Amino acid sequence: MQSTKQSTMKSKRRTTIIKWILVVFVVTLLLMVAGTVLYVNDYYHADVKAMEALQTVSDNIIIEKESFGDVSEALIYMPENPVAGIVFYPGAKVQYEAYAPLALALSENDIAVVIVKMPCNLAILNQDAASDVIKSYPEIDSWYIAGHSLGGAMAADFVADHDKEYEGIILLAAYSMKDLSELELDVISIYGTEDQVLSTESYEKYRSNLGKDYQEVVIDGGCHAYFGSYGPQDGDGTPSIDVESQLEQTSDAIEKFIVDNMNIAE
Repeated sequence: MQSTKQSTMKSKRRTTIIKWILVVFVVTLLLMVAGTVLYVNDYYHADVKAMEALQTVSDNIIIEKESFGDVSEALIYMPENPVAGIVFYPGAKVQYEAYAPLALALSENDIAVVIVKMPCNLAILNQDAASDVIKSYPEIDSWYIAGHSLGGAMAADFVADHDKEYEGIILLAAYSMKDLSELELDVISIYGTEDQVLSTESYEKYRSNLGKDYQEVVIDGGCHAYFGSYGPQDGDGTPSIDVESQLEQTSDAIEKFIVDNMNIAE
């Protein structure tokens, strides 16, 4: 009789413990889900200047949104006679339309730009986003891949396995953790002197991955956020130039990089 009572009590204690374990697990899971939702919904929004670049009216440039494969949406700036194309990966937690002013400036110089929208604004969730883009524009012979910050790192990861499809890569405040040095890719790295988000230590650590002939453009007074148009970024330095100046210098450097490579190829 005593043994039966003890067995019953032990069984009740086990049931109670299991219930508490389940409660703790469910609560922890809910907190993790809530934290994830809050994280991905706390992102940098395209500002007024970016919205203006979306509404630009031009007889020579078509601005539209399309989907490509598993890319739900992409912003396209297509000049009448493109000499080259760029697939662009946005920075982490940045609304992809924030790069519209840069895309507009490049398209005004006959360079097509396709800015892909990333899941939860994180390029790491779809680093193969460029896969189906260039297939849709067979009329463009020369393609480059570009990215800002985390977008640049993910663009580098992608192009390391697709180097035959691209002429080169454009890194904006970014570095490549993949070794691109032995690939036939033209590489340019652009960053600002006041950038406090880009890790100098990591940039130097992975510098050799860009090869011996890569180009580096340092924008005096430039910061991390000014490659897009979304306002200040947490942890960034204080720029001594305005966003228009940084975007102009960036687009000029990219245009020169592409044109120079085209002249060499000829």
